[in-house]
Amino acid sequence: MATKILLACAAGMSTSMLVARMQKAAEADGVDTQINATSAAEANEVIDKEHPDILLLGPQVRYMEPDFKKS
Repeated sequence: MATKILLACAAGMSTSMLVARMQKAAEADGVDTQINATSAAEANEVIDKEHPDILLLGPQVRYMEPDFKKS
């Protein structure tokens, strides 16, 4: 079963490059992952729908960490 990773940033655009690099690295290491990016504003909807195992926050939205931990 693939580990689901969700990256959230202010607009969801800057993390798209990171997603591609992370997927490439995971494939090279033989790690089964599903990595997606979204905006912080849409993150709760994606979390409810996709149920990621890991949530990574971009530095510009790190102030939202307590809110994400609650949900």
